[in-house]
Amino acid sequence: MSKELIKEAASVEEAKAQICAELGMAEEAVTFTVLQEPEKKVLGLFGGTTAIVKGEVKGGSAAEAAAAYLRSVLDAMGVTDYTMDVTEQDNHCTITLDGENLGFIIGRRGETLDALQYLTGLVGNRADNAYYRVTLDIGNYREKREQALVALARRLGGQTARTGRRNSLEPMNPYERRIIHTTVQEMEGVISWSVGSDPNRHVVIGPSDDNPNKDKGERRSRGGRGGNRGEGRNRGERRERRGGDYQVTAPERPVREFQSRSFSLPVADDVAPTRTNSEKEDSMSLYGKIEF
Repeated sequence: MSKELIKEAASVEEAKAQICAELGMAEEAVTFTVLQEPEKKVLGLFGGTTAIVKGEVKGGSAAEAAAAYLRSVLDAMGVTDYTMDVTEQDNHCTITLDGENLGFIIGRRGETLDALQYLTGLVGNRADNAYYRVTLDIGNYREKREQALVALARRLGGQTARTGRRNSLEPMNPYERRIIHTTVQEMEGVISWSVGSDPNRHVVIGPSDDNPNKDKGERRSRGGRGGNRGEGRNRGERRERRGGDYQVTAPERPVREFQSRSFSLPVADDVAPTRTNSEKEDSMSLYGKIEF
């Protein structure tokens, strides 16, 4: 593998940065030759030249280029106490890191590790101008993660086979989703498929057509909480029927006969009542009193 690139810029450092960006290589993996040093203009008006730099990548392989790029990234992150092992295969290499306090490079659910693996793979692809796969591993994380995913797929797949109900997993990258699908394919009575779009694409495990519990699980999913509300209504009706069996009776008490204050004395039916004034009316001083 040999690549050569010449760039012209205002300074040598700027020309080097352009070469590394276009080659997709770390600065440590490129050999630079300064063809022309920059010169300032006289009085800011006359003369002056730009810097011309040649960058060349000689020898080595795509794995070495990927490893050199990864070292530059780790140096920028301040990681120094680690060891790197590179294992090359046909169109593939595995880079393994070992050391203390490397957990932050893995990140949550391996997100940081996957991002570094993706960038390192791009460098390996540009080195040979062909497809080249790079696997990045830290502290045997990939194997432990695969074992955990296989156990998760078997547990949820067995639950789906027994109940006939679907199970949705958390969002995963294509590599982890492939582990779930491969594990489910070996189980009876269940199937798996992926739904959604990245980064929220996830796997759903559901009953297969030959699963005897498929219809039962679908009925449960459709019923939801409606059955509970129906049971609540039935319980309410039973309470109403029980309440209707009771008879409420009011206590007996004497009722006083109403007597008007203006007609305080009882009279016979054929005798016209005579109006009598109350004590309060007699003691009041009225103005414009009308007599009937």
